[in-house]
Amino acid sequence: MGSETRDLTLRTGITVPCRVAGPAAAPPVLLLHAWGESGRSFDRLVRLLDGFRTYAPDLRGQGDAGKPELGYSLAEQAEDAAAILDALNVARAAVVGSSSGGYVAQQLAVVRPEKVAALVLVGSPLSLRGRAPFADDVDRLSDPVEEGWVRDSLAWFPLLHNVPEWFMEDRVRDGLKMPAHAWKAILTGLCEATPPTEAGVIRAPTLILWGRHDTLLPRADQETLAARIPGSALKVYPDVAHLVLWEVPELVAHDAAAFLHSLD
Repeated sequence: MGSETRDLTLRTGITVPCRVAGPAAAPPVLLLHAWGESGRSFDRLVRLLDGFRTYAPDLRGQGDAGKPELGYSLAEQAEDAAAILDALNVARAAVVGSSSGGYVAQQLAVVRPEKVAALVLVGSPLSLRGRAPFADDVDRLSDPVEEGWVRDSLAWFPLLHNVPEWFMEDRVRDGLKMPAHAWKAILTGLCEATPPTEAGVIRAPTLILWGRHDTLLPRADQETLAARIPGSALKVYPDVAHLVLWEVPELVAHDAAAFLHSLD
């Protein structure tokens, strides 16, 4: 599968790299990564998603994207996602969001529904309002962010499956590219926002993928999320924890592809 990286200058005032893969005429899929990661966290998924044109950007403050002091509210993060599609000249795309990237995807579907053909929410929250359990650790961050801190942060979310060492090292590199203000501001923007499904209704066809051993997102919340999105489907992976994309990318690819193809 051929791929390239494009540097996109967004109307929201930042530049972001975006990895593009798949046939130009194939259905477009925008991939939104989790807080603290980059578009490279979808590398294993992209290799498995045949028949789609995938776009995996680094989001504001993360990876090799611009890292301004401001602009990290949930609404602004969603507007960046819309601006990425505009910069790519993609009028409408299916959107796959991993963890908090799925929260941004929900917000995008609420405020810019014309941009979202479908949603695949992978270990995505119903609500992040309030104080995260690891917020104290983040509040203590200062520059330069230490490698040991980033490695320790990966343990916030236990893994039940073996994840390739190269993939884990790539996530450490992602974390080290983020300045302390970006770590803090993105988390604050997520936790201060009104949950998207409380702010509006998501009309896009939606598949929700969740790991039964997720200690961060309870099953009741996932069922509520599904109930708030008309016609959505919730699929539970029995032996998976919170980081569904990391643990079982082959299942995510299979189920996402089947769902998106079914819409055709």
